[in-house]
Amino acid sequence: MRKARYTSGLTKQQTADALDWSLSKIMRIEAGTVGVSVTDVRALMQQYEVTDPELVSELEEAARGSKGPSWWAPWGNLVSQPFAQYLGYEGAATSIRIYNPIVLPGLVQTEDYATALLSPTTEGTDVRRSVELRTARQERYLDSETGPRVEIVLDEAAVRRVIGGPRVMRRQLEHITTLSRRPQMGIRLLPFTVGAHFSTLSPFILLGFKDDDDLLYLEGPSGGLSNRDDLDLTVRYQECFADISDKAYDGDRMIEFLDTVKESLDND
Repeated sequence: MRKARYTSGLTKQQTADALDWSLSKIMRIEAGTVGVSVTDVRALMQQYEVTDPELVSELEEAARGSKGPSWWAPWGNLVSQPFAQYLGYEGAATSIRIYNPIVLPGLVQTEDYATALLSPTTEGTDVRRSVELRTARQERYLDSETGPRVEIVLDEAAVRRVIGGPRVMRRQLEHITTLSRRPQMGIRLLPFTVGAHFSTLSPFILLGFKDDDDLLYLEGPSGGLSNRDDLDLTVRYQECFADISDKAYDGDRMIEFLDTVKESLDND
C-alpha cells in the first residue's frame, strides 16, 4: 500500500484528505498494525490509480485475511504503539538486520537471560509475560523455514556483560552458537578492537522488503522510533551495518571467541 502511494506521488495527508479519513488511519494501515477492509483497499487502489487486476486481487485477498487480531494481541498491554507499528512491519519483512552495542538482541535471548535482563525494570508478572512475548517472536521468525533472513552483529560488550550470573550467561552463549548454525541466520561478533563507528552507542534494526525501501528502527531507553522518511539516515545505518559486518568475526572464529568468553566465566 505504501509503495502504491509513493508511485502515485501522494503524501499520507493528501490521501487522508481525499478519502476523508484520519491521517492516523493511513499510517496504521501502512504499518500493518490494524486490519483493513476490502472496501478500504478498493478505495485506496482507486485513489492511487492501481488498475493491475492481479495486484488488486492480491491486495483484496490480503485484506480478507487481515481482520483477525495481531499475533501479539495476548500481550497487548506490554506492546507500545511504536513497537506495535514496528511488529507490523517486521511481519512483512524478508530480512532483519540487528545490532545492539549494550545487550544481546531479543531474538537470540534465552528465557533465563531475558528474565534477568527485564527484572530490574519490569514489575511482577509482567516479567514473565514479556519473556513469553519474546519467545513467541523468536518462534515466529527463527523457527519457521519460510521466515525472513536474520543477520545479527553482536557486540563484544554485550557478550561479556554477565546478565543473570555465569550459569545463565554460559547457556546464553551456547544458545547463540547453536543459532549461528541455522541456515537462515547469520551471526557475527564485533570485537572491542574495532573501536568507534557510526552506531557505537545506538541499537538499531533494519528491515528489508521484497519490493520496498528498508525500514530503520532505532531503539532507546524510552521506546523505539520507526523511520521510512529520512532515506539519508537509513542509508547511513545501512552503510554502518555493512561496515561492522565486514569487521566482525564470523564462523569458527566467532564460535572460538564465544568459547573463550565462556571459559572466562566463574563457576557457580
